[in-house]
Formats: sequence, structure tokens, C-alpha cells
Amino acid sequence: MFTIEHDYDATVITLVDEGPAPLQEDVVINAFDDCITVVQVDPRSDQTVQITLSLTQLRDLQAALDLPEGIYRLRKP
Repeated sequence: MFTIEHDYDATVITLVDEGPAPLQEDVVINAFDDCITVVQVDPRSDQTVQITLSLTQLRDLQAALDLPEGIYRLRKP
């Protein structure tokens, strides 16, 4: 399950783990004009962990999900 909300400066997507246990904590993705943040609570430390991806890194991740093992560089058309 997921939700999508449009805030003033970002689109916020929340991914909720469903199914048989063990379940993972919710993942919150904030899409800004210049970057994407991915936030999740680490249940072992009860700390929020955040990573920030540039839009280039996000593009590369999107492409990588559909490619076999290897080293790649995307080229601009």
C-alpha cells in the first residue's frame, strides 16, 4: 500500500509494508525540485535514517531496476 500527498515544496510518497510478518517500517519518499529523500525509522535504534539522492542518481536507479548485472553509464539523447 502507498499514499501520495502534495505538500507546498514536495510530493510525499509513503510506502507501507503489507503481508506476512516480519514487516518493515514505513518508507517516506520526499520528491523536491532538486533531490529525493528516502526516510525510514530503524527499529533497532529508534532513529530516523535519511538518504538523499540527486535527480541523476534517481534516474540511474530507475534504469538499474530493469538491467542485468554489470557497469553502465546512461547517455543523454
